[in-house]
Order: sequence, then structure tokens, then C-alpha cells
Amino acid sequence: MSVQPSTPRKPMLLFADARFTSPYAMSVFVALTEKRIPFALKTVDLETGANRGEEYAAQSLTQRVPTLVDGDFALSESSAITEYLEELQPEPALYPADLKTRARARQVQAWIRSDLLPIRQERSTNVVFYGPADAPLSAAAEAAADKLFKAAQALLDHGGDHLFGAWTIADVDLALMLNRLVLNGDDVPPALRDYAARQWARESVQAWVSRARPPL
Repeated sequence: MSVQPSTPRKPMLLFADARFTSPYAMSVFVALTEKRIPFALKTVDLETGANRGEEYAAQSLTQRVPTLVDGDFALSESSAITEYLEELQPEPALYPADLKTRARARQVQAWIRSDLLPIRQERSTNVVFYGPADAPLSAAAEAAADKLFKAAQALLDHGGDHLFGAWTIADVDLALMLNRLVLNGDDVPPALRDYAARQWARESVQAWVSRARPPL
């Protein structure tokens, strides 16, 4: 009996913001690139409210970017997407193999997304991808930066190049948060500057950073 060849998998579709400044879209883009999963990239203009359009909203559910479409399945929220990709195709890995270390990496991701609001407000990712902001950090942002530095230093006190020995997707998320300050010229401990620079130099990260962007 002849065996029919399997149908080639259709490339995934990643929706990102039109300016390519979303840290969360960047995280998923890097994850797909690291795993060498074929995907197409499509932009959504958040400034015109295209994310609230009926078709996109029906796919995204949360009306945010990124959204990943894999066949008839669509998923939004970046950490949910990277965990989906990890289970779909375990290698190359995005997360540590050890259960507790993997939980720590997910803790870092969740923390970066839910805390440090003054930094995110005063050092938006426009600082990272378009240029520095003029205003100095407020007292609240300085307190948030101190909290960020202490946590990052504790995670990196082993002296390695990455958070957990080998590279993980959490390194991208932490490096971007640090680079909100580093690339703006704010005071950042030298070891953390060096860590952020190492992560930024990664080929998959540079593939996002070097994208052409429309003017502000």
C-alpha cells in the first residue's frame, strides 16, 4: 500500500504593531525565529484602532498584539504564545528544562509584564527604537528602576552570560526592560548594561531591532 506524503504545514501568521515597538510582539518574533518555525508577519495599526476591528478582534479576543495564527487556531498574549510554541516544538528550547528553573523564567516574564509601570510609562519602547526621552526619571520611576536592578542582579549573581545558564526567552524580556533605561542614557549598573548588550546582539533579536520603522 502506498503512503501518501504528509501535507506541508502552512506557515504561521504573526500580527505585530505597525511601528514594531511592542516588546511583546518582539518576544514572540524572537521565539519563532529561534525555533526556526516558518511564519509570515502582518502589522496592525494600533493608532487607528485597527486592533478593534471586527475581524482582528475575533481572532485576538483581547484586541491586542501580538496574535499568532496557526491554522484554524489563534492565540494572543505573548507569554501564552511562547509557551504554546514550546509545547508544539520543544527544540530548540525557549525555556529551561528543569521544572523549578523553568518556573523562575516564567516568573521573570510575568513580572516584567505586570510590574515596573513607571518605567514603562516614562521610558516607552519609543526610547528603544526611536531615540531618548528628554525628561529625567520621576521618583517613582527611580524606585522602580532600583527594584529592577536588584532583581536582575540577584538573578545574575552566578556571573554567567544568561539568566539560567543557557539562553531563554526570558533573557529577551529582561534585556528589553533594561534597555529602556540603558538606551536612554539613564544610570544602569555596568554589569547589567553588559548583560543587556549581550542579549541585544543575538541574531534573532537584531532581526527585530533592525526592521525599518515609519517615522513618529
